[in-house]
Amino acid sequence: MPKHRHYRRLVIALGDQLSTRLPSLKGFDKSRDAVWMAEVSEESVHTWSSKTRIVLFLSAMRHFRDELRQKGYVVRYKEFSEGSLSTLLEDFLAKNEVDEVHLVRPGEHRLLVNLSESCSSTQTPLRLHEDTSFYSTPADFEDHARGRKQLRMEFFYREMRRKHQVLMDGKNPRGGEWNFDSQNRKAFPRSGPELLPPRKRFPPDDTTNAVIKLVNEKLPNHPGTCEDFDWPVTREQGLAALQNFIQDELARFGKHQDAMWAGEPFLHHSLISSSLNLHLIDADEAVSAAEHAYNEGLAPIESVEGFIRQILGWREYVRGIYWSYMPEYLERNAFEAELDLPDFFWTGNTEYNCLRDTISQTLKFGYAHHIQRLMVTGLYCLLLGVHPKKVHQWYLSVYVDAVEWVELPNTLGMSQFADGSVMASKPYVATGQYIKRMSNYCSGCRFDPTKRTGSDACPFTTLYWDFLTKHRVKLHSNPRMRMQLRNLDRIDTAELQQISLQAAAIREQRELTT
Repeated sequence: MPKHRHYRRLVIALGDQLSTRLPSLKGFDKSRDAVWMAEVSEESVHTWSSKTRIVLFLSAMRHFRDELRQKGYVVRYKEFSEGSLSTLLEDFLAKNEVDEVHLVRPGEHRLLVNLSESCSSTQTPLRLHEDTSFYSTPADFEDHARGRKQLRMEFFYREMRRKHQVLMDGKNPRGGEWNFDSQNRKAFPRSGPELLPPRKRFPPDDTTNAVIKLVNEKLPNHPGTCEDFDWPVTREQGLAALQNFIQDELARFGKHQDAMWAGEPFLHHSLISSSLNLHLIDADEAVSAAEHAYNEGLAPIESVEGFIRQILGWREYVRGIYWSYMPEYLERNAFEAELDLPDFFWTGNTEYNCLRDTISQTLKFGYAHHIQRLMVTGLYCLLLGVHPKKVHQWYLSVYVDAVEWVELPNTLGMSQFADGSVMASKPYVATGQYIKRMSNYCSGCRFDPTKRTGSDACPFTTLYWDFLTKHRVKLHSNPRMRMQLRNLDRIDTAELQQISLQAAAIREQRELTT
């Protein structure tokens, strides 16, 4: 069978690689090369993605396609089709003569394997590029990890600060400290957050509206809604979102970054993680903008350092963890948790104020900030005993910024502690009193976070003490858990038995809805 066309280089641009700064595009010859992109049903159902997440990816892809074509790139683009990326690529390679496929390391191990196999099966050479939008590569992380008994983000973060001279005065950190986290844990006053400036919004254009129509018609049963969609879908919009945060929110971001407030999903958070993870903007652009704000006296050190730590520290660290331990990392389950995810995670219809507010905003906007994810939905799943892979699949499904390289270690490792202390030094477990201290969720809730047992005891509190009891032996060797275990020892046997019975009842009726 004769080949349709000949391409010197076919550059694959995945849905989270929407940047003309991709290293695979360097040396691109617009007369002999082409960019290959495809929208496929498998990526929506492999993980049962929410409508908001699907709209974001497809709209951003189509806008990037149009940008490339306006700049003279040849783009071979397949709109929403049945099948998988690997099948469509293999078919394209079989029908066309391609000298070499160029691919930037994907954000998911599965895709790297599948696309590599497609090239192999058609005997097409594949060149893999490292992603230069990050500060470090998987090889850099391996160098950092070599010889260490434990991996800890703080030490990696300091190494990155030194290497890239971010917030540094020579060899010393700006402000005299590496980490200002202790200053960034304040709750809002009882009156709530101060006046919040209007959030920068990006109403759907014709391209996005066409995608919304497609998703509603083709994927009507997927969770969430497209009605409030206004996320950035172009580089211009991503940069505008970053500028808005730096100018209007960064100064107030720090001290309340762990606080929560009912009905206020966005607060002072940056809302740029989806733009970063789709490559609309690069990490160094965000870090440089924040450091410049500090140098100009526009934001205090605790806000700037806290923001930079999320990008230069956590974001790079979790990517290193992901590529160091995949694919076996996905199967880890240190606490042998086996329960299904409660059904109300797909509706928000629950009696628990904190979970109802967090899940409802998640399904509406595809967003919840890091403490809502870690200490509300994640904490509940950990204490309840939900299988960590099911928790991971939910997070990957519903959040617009979820790409597996960043979502999986944060969920399975940090939130669920299922990796057995690879990612974090201790499980993030607490009673309902933590939620009361950091939010107003407990106001008006029928559950009392101070009570361990009884009809009005907070399920978070009951499950917390049951969790410590069930996993006492495993947790005993962790020095950071000793104080909590000493507190457990102060509870008499009769009450521990009552806690166990009440925890079992909570698990039995875990679908508690309004």
